[in-house]
Amino acid sequence: MSRKLLEKAKRRLAAETGTHSNPWGGRLSVALVYPNSYYHAMSNLGFQTVYHLLNSRNDTLCERFFLPDEDDLAEYRRTGTELFSLETGKPLRQFDLVAFSISFENDYLNLPAIFELGRIPWLAAERGEDFPLLLSGGVCAFLNPEPLAEVMDLFAIGEAEPILPGLIEALCVDASRTRDNLVSLASLSGIYVPSLYTVQYDADGQISGWQVEGDAPLPVKRVWQADLDASEARNFVQTEETEFGDMALTEISRGCSRGCRFCAAGFLFLPSRQRSLDSLLEQADEGLCSRSRIGLVSPAVGDYPQLNELQKGILERGGSVSVASLRIDSLTADEVDALVRSGHKTVALAPEAGSQRMRDSINKGVNEEQILHAVKLLSDGGVPNLKLYFLVGLPMEGEEDVREITSLTSRIREAWLPAGKRRGRLGSIHLSVNPFVPKPFTPLQWAPMATAAELKKKMKVVRSDIGRLANVSAGFESVRSALVQGLLSRGERELAAVVPMVATGMKMEAACRQAGVDSGSILHRQRSEAEILPWEVVASGVRRDYLWQEWQQSLSCKRVPRCFDACECCGVC
Repeated sequence: MSRKLLEKAKRRLAAETGTHSNPWGGRLSVALVYPNSYYHAMSNLGFQTVYHLLNSRNDTLCERFFLPDEDDLAEYRRTGTELFSLETGKPLRQFDLVAFSISFENDYLNLPAIFELGRIPWLAAERGEDFPLLLSGGVCAFLNPEPLAEVMDLFAIGEAEPILPGLIEALCVDASRTRDNLVSLASLSGIYVPSLYTVQYDADGQISGWQVEGDAPLPVKRVWQADLDASEARNFVQTEETEFGDMALTEISRGCSRGCRFCAAGFLFLPSRQRSLDSLLEQADEGLCSRSRIGLVSPAVGDYPQLNELQKGILERGGSVSVASLRIDSLTADEVDALVRSGHKTVALAPEAGSQRMRDSINKGVNEEQILHAVKLLSDGGVPNLKLYFLVGLPMEGEEDVREITSLTSRIREAWLPAGKRRGRLGSIHLSVNPFVPKPFTPLQWAPMATAAELKKKMKVVRSDIGRLANVSAGFESVRSALVQGLLSRGERELAAVVPMVATGMKMEAACRQAGVDSGSILHRQRSEAEILPWEVVASGVRRDYLWQEWQQSLSCKRVPRCFDACECCGVC
């Protein structure tokens, strides 16, 4: 084992506060793996929450594993060191359960290196009963588990808080990889055991259904935490070696009531739920013991009904507030004031599209007047810099819609300039331009993704037009990365053969050809209403007919309020 790697792990562990791992001996041992660097992992509240939940139990111990940093990866391979845990240096294979927390499809490409260093065969069929059980959780698990269905033994379909207790109790009795135990585990709420499901195809090669072994459910229904106050979601472990190292993060809500048709988070985490103000202030008190800034985490921070009171409470406690982005149509002067008092120099807004036609198509629910009003509130309130998020490659999008991104940005700049001139220093406006990826369980799941050529052409238009605006810059997500994300979010089980090849640097198209996978059909084909989709082996809780109706409204570029009767998650929606 490499002394260099061990010493780095010890330094990293010593620099943390709040770390807690139960001792070995008589406990179910869980290896919690984040398939990206320590820097990214320790910013993820889901990862931190699972770590806390498991180590809060007397019958379980949990230790963390990460994708090694690039120089460490070379050291692992040079010395033949097995991947080991941060807490005690135990190898991955010595744990009873290896649980992967996966939030981003592109992180699938980091899995083969982790399997290699952990001495674990890639395919589940190649692992004997002496290997630990492999579980995948996180957003990707209940968005579309199928690309990893031949790799993982289990998937957690839903949120950790309601799934873990029953799963851990069952594994404390039997954590083996035997067929009988897998059948038994499939009876638990929110657990999908892919080896018990055989995909069936019709004469045209389309999915016709699944043959299910035993009493395994079809579909496997997503489960969720009804009362957020009954749990905590924050960065229990603090470290400077992460993107948000200077703040204590806390989740204020889950789900979103806005109904943006492109947004997976807005549909996957229904019903929309909020933590109480008292609960959040208690978490703020805890966070302010180690950090002076509280980061508020939610897909819809601006929609929290008591946001002003929460920000005021944090400021009164001597802390400051940070938010990832703000809602354009609900922004208030008080919220801006709290951000400025907290030292914010840049605030992000997400118009998503330049033209009103496209904003209506994706059901964004904001108009230009509201956008410019929010911009003026921010600039007059003293925020010097602005970040804007836009999508390109949306269904029904034409060149004029793309050019409207620059036109809108120009009008935003005009609204932004006066306050900067009064301050005597002009701030900057930065655009983040990203290819649209049609995600499962959204109304746009039936939409084709734009081709690489189409996306590059649209980005070239934006890049050229934006270059003529002073104090405005733009960054563009990699088209190649977006297409890989699209493939991995929309594909089937056959992608288990593709992932290791792309992970080595092979181009996606070449890897798909070698594996006999039609990437064009997965990415660029519009799906029909009758077609069974690969991810429908699990159920999100939102009615399919509602999603289809919303897709038709999108094609007509019509915005409609969300119909909450479409949500099967609770009796109220």
